[in-house]
Amino acid sequence: MPLSGNDTTFLSPFRHFTSQAWGELRKDTPLPLSEAELEELRGFGERISLDEVSEIFLPLSRLLNLYVGETQELYRVTSDFLGREQDKVPYIVGVAGSVASGKSTTARILRTLLARWPNHPKVDLITTDGFLYPTRVLEERGLMQRKGFPESFDIKRLLRFLSDVKAGSRNVEAPVYSHFTYDILPGETITVDQPDILIVEGLNVLQPWKPAEGDEPQPFVSDFFDFSIYLDADEEAIRRWFIERFISLRRTSFKDPAAYFHRYSKLTENEAIETADSIWTSINLANLHKNILPTRQRADLILRKGDDHRIRDVFLRKI
Repeated sequence: MPLSGNDTTFLSPFRHFTSQAWGELRKDTPLPLSEAELEELRGFGERISLDEVSEIFLPLSRLLNLYVGETQELYRVTSDFLGREQDKVPYIVGVAGSVASGKSTTARILRTLLARWPNHPKVDLITTDGFLYPTRVLEERGLMQRKGFPESFDIKRLLRFLSDVKAGSRNVEAPVYSHFTYDILPGETITVDQPDILIVEGLNVLQPWKPAEGDEPQPFVSDFFDFSIYLDADEEAIRRWFIERFISLRRTSFKDPAAYFHRYSKLTENEAIETADSIWTSINLANLHKNILPTRQRADLILRKGDDHRIRDVFLRKI
């Protein structure tokens, strides 16, 4: 069962900070982000402000800068020890959480802030949506109502991608997903070429490997992460955010006849709310309970949101 906002018993391996206390850790670090830039980074319906970026994400970027710096130093001394230059290996940050929790906005803001530190200017971002099976395959396998569940992803391709990136390979390609067409874009890819940092955002990225009987042990997605973040909030709040986003999309992008969800644009307000609630309960809430929420305690950092979508608490894993 999900934990209430006051139940932090599961967080015993973590240090707790209020948003204000966490914000003080940014020290004198300047905010290298303008309101116009933040507007470009906000997800649809997100209400994040520059104050929240300064309070939450600036200290986080400072902490990750320190972690990356230590990793770069380890790379240098290892190269010295071996007597030869090693392949450049990126620092990988995973971002997990429910649908409508704000993962995408978090990942984009973090990417922008991290890229403005001088010792790691090359920061790439990929979402695991690109590794969903195409709609045609999902339909053939009867998985359209389980889209976003682990079985709807081409895990072998995702693992191969992460393995190549972590091995320091050049020009590793990832497929691209469109929320407008609700499908993989044929022939389109994102190329990751030895970045300093790679951010991997997705629903189930913190899951451990679950072997079937007789399977040999193997690395899984979360094994490639150097640091991981989980976006958390009460279920009822996330449900409301999902419905609000659905209603807003019904009035905007759903109106385009080429949109996959165009049929929903013709619903009345009440019908749209009922439809969104049904989708949330049957697919997203089920996935949250079974696959996403159980991975929360595996994160290095948990960002806990209040009902207003603002991050109120930060939990950092003890070292």
